[in-house]
Amino acid sequence: MVSKTRALRVADRIRDEISEMLVMEISDPRLAGVSVTEVRVDRELAYAEVYVSALEGSSRAREILEGLDHASGYLRHELSQRIELFTFPRLRFHWDPTFEKADRIERLIASLHSQEIQSNQPDQPDPGDAAEESPDG
Repeated sequence: MVSKTRALRVADRIRDEISEMLVMEISDPRLAGVSVTEVRVDRELAYAEVYVSALEGSSRAREILEGLDHASGYLRHELSQRIELFTFPRLRFHWDPTFEKADRIERLIASLHSQEIQSNQPDQPDPGDAAEESPDG
């Protein structure tokens, strides 16, 4: 069992290396535009939970996770060459919905804010009402 600090350092290194490989080495079109948002390594270094996201959102989540699962052997082998560990953790990929949730929350807040502004504005007379009350009519 490794210390929590060492597990965090290993996780950060794995995140950095996978991110670089996705940009520079992996040519699978399913993995275009994928970002590694977080990596968590257990204290036994048996598993690395890799969380990913993409600009398109969860519409491509299944396709992306399948692509990563397909490339996991290559990724694990390459990572084991770059990061010195006695045994290298198995990679498990997960979709990270954090950005989509944050976007949804921001839209809800903006909607509430615009509703509040509209409800605080005094009722202004309709321009059509002024034309009906003119003395010319």
